[in-house]
Amino acid sequence: MARSYSSASRTPGRSVVAFISIFSLFVLGAFVANRLGAESPRRGFYFEHAARTNTPVEPKVRAESTGDKYLIGVGKADITGPVVEIGFAGYADLSQTGTGLRQRIYSRAFIIGDVNNPDDRFVYLVLDTQSGDTGVRFGILEGVAALGGDYAVYGQGNIAVTGTHAHSGPGAWFNYLLPQVTSLGFDKQSYQAIVDGAVLSIKRAHESLTEGYLDFGAVNITDGNLSRSLYAYLANPASERAQFTDDVDKEMTVLKFQRASDGKNMGILTWYPVHGTSIYQNSTHVAGDNKGVAEVMFEKAMEGEDSAADGFVAGFSQANVGDTTPNTLGAWCDDGSGQMCSLENSTCADGKSQACHGRGPLFEQLDLGIASCYEIGKRQYDGARSVYDSFGSSGTAVVGSSVKSFHFYHDMSFWNFQLDNGTEVQTCPAALGYSFAAGTSDGPGAFDFTQGDSGEPSASPVWEVVKSLLRAPSPEQQACQNPKPVLLDVGEMDVPYPWSPNIIDVQLLRVGQFVIIVSPSEATTMAGRRWRAAVKAAAADLTDGTEPRVVLGGPANTYAHYVATPEEYGIQRYEGASTLFGQFELPAYINLTVSNIQYLAPDATGAPDPGPTPPDNRNSSLSFITGVVQDNAPLGKSFGDCTSQPQASYARGAVVNATFVGANPRNNLRLEQTFAAIEKQDGDTWTQVRDDADWSLVYTWTRTDTILGYSDVTISWETEADAEPGTYRTKYYGDSKALIGGAITAFEGTSNTFTLS
Repeated sequence: MARSYSSASRTPGRSVVAFISIFSLFVLGAFVANRLGAESPRRGFYFEHAARTNTPVEPKVRAESTGDKYLIGVGKADITGPVVEIGFAGYADLSQTGTGLRQRIYSRAFIIGDVNNPDDRFVYLVLDTQSGDTGVRFGILEGVAALGGDYAVYGQGNIAVTGTHAHSGPGAWFNYLLPQVTSLGFDKQSYQAIVDGAVLSIKRAHESLTEGYLDFGAVNITDGNLSRSLYAYLANPASERAQFTDDVDKEMTVLKFQRASDGKNMGILTWYPVHGTSIYQNSTHVAGDNKGVAEVMFEKAMEGEDSAADGFVAGFSQANVGDTTPNTLGAWCDDGSGQMCSLENSTCADGKSQACHGRGPLFEQLDLGIASCYEIGKRQYDGARSVYDSFGSSGTAVVGSSVKSFHFYHDMSFWNFQLDNGTEVQTCPAALGYSFAAGTSDGPGAFDFTQGDSGEPSASPVWEVVKSLLRAPSPEQQACQNPKPVLLDVGEMDVPYPWSPNIIDVQLLRVGQFVIIVSPSEATTMAGRRWRAAVKAAAADLTDGTEPRVVLGGPANTYAHYVATPEEYGIQRYEGASTLFGQFELPAYINLTVSNIQYLAPDATGAPDPGPTPPDNRNSSLSFITGVVQDNAPLGKSFGDCTSQPQASYARGAVVNATFVGANPRNNLRLEQTFAAIEKQDGDTWTQVRDDADWSLVYTWTRTDTILGYSDVTISWETEADAEPGTYRTKYYGDSKALIGGAITAFEGTSNTFTLS
């Protein structure tokens, strides 16, 4: 069955000549914007609701770890930015502009410290965002520094800012020009929501610090991901591929945080590689994609469980995600042919990539990937839960009391270094190849670009205009980037400010024998395997004879697109074309981490040279995002009036809709609060039983009259089959803005009651 993709075609362009011409190009050239990596979702699909299950959970016997004690802390905070009128970060699609909220997104902070040397500690942040990024990291460092006192121990050297790589959240917070294009620039509100929430999560984690233990285990989740770039993977040496069973990593690593005082578990941190692209690019409701589902599902399952401490935090971190997809049914042509896309370049019968789309496990639901997203999230939850439940009888204790970390910046522009065989090579200023514009089967590109494109595409009048306004790569740059044909020489474009990073973060963290590589780029499967193996070998002398356990987390700190192996780079599919710094980027990353690993030694003092500071574009970034002008209620109506009431009764599994006279949710993000709620009647009292954290409760905002400032809000409860029967009502919490003076006024709306049976 062919899927209909309703998102608008991307219109290309970009200019660096002057202030206005830049955004003329923004509208012309969205397709060349950062592809980190408009209809509303169909209602009525039944979702299993793990948090509301009535099945009792058997309490597990708490077994004290045999490992060493550490300082451990966990914290979580809301980072949900503007859910309407802001372009999403991930697909780089101008038409993917927010219209509401399916599930709030969060920052989760995990602190690990040395009991004997409290200054030796690190913070690992997991944000439900497309990635970590330079400006956001600057803001987090500033926010933590402003806390003063005990927080002075946290800073540049020991805070890692990673993203889950979700493609379904607000954008407009990036530091560099290129990824700002399809969000029409930089939005302070979107940026500040992430920064403030991240800082709050660190504060909460710090406040929870206590002595405890760390244990890790692993599980294979065989049906949670698939290779979307097998043709490039097959270019790696056969002898190397033969060492592995799968063409993508299937193993999830789970790190458990257990409090020493009572043996209760405070949280888990997991690493598993799967793109946050379960939700398709024509969905416009904010959510944390599959990892966001898994995180909330796990945390809700822990509520009230005997083995879990209050405030349990579950972080589902990304791993070597580069060539993975959650669309586990493969890539198919939506052209009526019933054929799969070509292996070599992900095209269909017409030789183009636009009709090639990945299909998730519940593709037949035809719901913009919503059902498949939930299913892939649940599969990660199930895997993590199986490890968590086994910790009493299995798992490996983290041993070796020391905690170390290092961080420095490095400029990748024409940097010379030696490979292991003594050959001198160099990295290059950032550049993107032609296949970058082709996108992937998770989000195809535009025009006649295809993956594996080695040169000029078919002539396009629009593209000719764009190309004439952009910088042509120098002979030195083209030779350095070879065999990549350079489409966008972004590392050498800095008008009106830098388009893409050349300076990247190099960071490693270690606790006992557990080592974390923090990658600024999306590592492909084999790139991650090589990097982990190199760090493991180098770390063997630092872990007192205990075999190191190495994981890779990212994309982090500064978003630097991809890192493919040199062999994959030669194929120039999307991942290779998006490897910014040339074919030797991966060996460079390995060199930079391994050559500084002595800073992770138990007796290490000092730190590497901090390196050159990246440009800070937060206060100079362009923005063509208009603010909220006014909100008004239609004549005879008031804000919060319910204009479309629920029916009197529903069977469980039905969708309950209520529509209210609304106001723009950008007036108040209601962080740590909710826009929507379902309340259940218990005698004379009403108890809130669903809110914005619940996957089944969907908030949709619609502007009905721009000039007069009218809007509607529809709140949809996709009732679960196991929801409790009873009497309910829908609540709406909004904030209106006055035209004169701009005052913001809070209001509430309440629907009629309805029964569920």
